[in-house]
Amino acid sequence: AFENELGVQSPVGFWDPLGLSADGDAAVFRRRRISELKHGRISMLAAIGYIVPESYRFPGYLSPSQDLTFSDMPHGLAAISKVPFAGLVQFFIFIGFIE
Repeated sequence: AFENELGVQSPVGFWDPLGLSADGDAAVFRRRRISELKHGRISMLAAIGYIVPESYRFPGYLSPSQDLTFSDMPHGLAAISKVPFAGLVQFFIFIGFIE
């Protein structure tokens, strides 16, 4: 049903090893394709967010009440443990709003 969709290439053709599109439902196929694009873009932004702090830091305070500046934050995943709890709550609320 989806052999003529964008991205189908020879010699493999339409590749669906798990059979997720076996029912031929075009609406579900489109929703999954859009979700794949969205999550791929989010992954690319995450990679950029991991690389950029190695060469650039925002000036100013991350948390003025705790006297925590952006330059005080460690790189990579170690930064998660240094973000104040209120900052993590704001982060997850914002992500939920976007999602």
